[in-house]
Amino acid sequence: MKFQLLSDIDTVRRGWPLGRVRPASWPDSAAPGVPDRPSNLGWARAEPVRTLRWMIQRGLSLPFTKLMTDPHVEGRDWLRQMDRPAILASNHVSHADTQILLYALPDGAREKTVVAAAADYWYRRPWLGRVVGLWLNTFPFSRTGGAREVLHSASELLKSGWNLLYYAEGTRSTDGRLGTFMPGLGHLANQTRSPVVPMHIKGSHRVMPKGRAFPLPAPVEVRIGKPLSLGPGEDSRAFTGRVESAVRELSAGSRKPEVVGTWIERWEASRPPNRSRSARHRIG
Repeated sequence: MKFQLLSDIDTVRRGWPLGRVRPASWPDSAAPGVPDRPSNLGWARAEPVRTLRWMIQRGLSLPFTKLMTDPHVEGRDWLRQMDRPAILASNHVSHADTQILLYALPDGAREKTVVAAAADYWYRRPWLGRVVGLWLNTFPFSRTGGAREVLHSASELLKSGWNLLYYAEGTRSTDGRLGTFMPGLGHLANQTRSPVVPMHIKGSHRVMPKGRAFPLPAPVEVRIGKPLSLGPGEDSRAFTGRVESAVRELSAGSRKPEVVGTWIERWEASRPPNRSRSARHRIG
């Protein structure tokens, strides 16, 4: 009975009317070397786990993200226009980043996105690795060694039709500033010939700063830029630098300066002026 229920939910997840499967988000022919069927790259990308994750995201994670951060997202159309898997390269300032960035993606892209998660942090405890694998569709990404093996795993995921959310700095910023991108991003793009979509998230370090276990409400901005591809004769390091520059440009184009103060003061300052005045009028 339970498996029949999951099967029915999966049918709904894939699209209406019942019995007609929604077309895949990315055509298999789009990426070079894509196998006829996706490779078996782990339980987190197999059924019924994919359907369970869809239920968790739709029923809990996405509404909670909206409630806590009310993300302002720019540039979703760049992803809607894409017809092949891509590397989503973002800055990294908070444990809240991944869920907020997934919220920012169009539905079809979100369901086909895998997240590179630091193996030495998220997978040192088996139960924690299972939780983030189920919830966020992660795979272990080593920051301390085994680069060739990690690159191979990431390549297989891209060639099998998955987008890859990749934090190119390799660690979280402690103050919200953008760090230097690691060269692995360019190597991965070069090996797979995948486009890279620059992304920038702002404000999430106030939602869940480094060292904090639970989130606080704070407004967040996500900006998505034009996809980039390696140019003729461009080497991996130069391309990594070009992606970093694109993310910095997204950062510089933020809607408004960041507000300082307590989280309540920041939240109040983020309200539209007419809402703040009407609220004060009602109280008075």
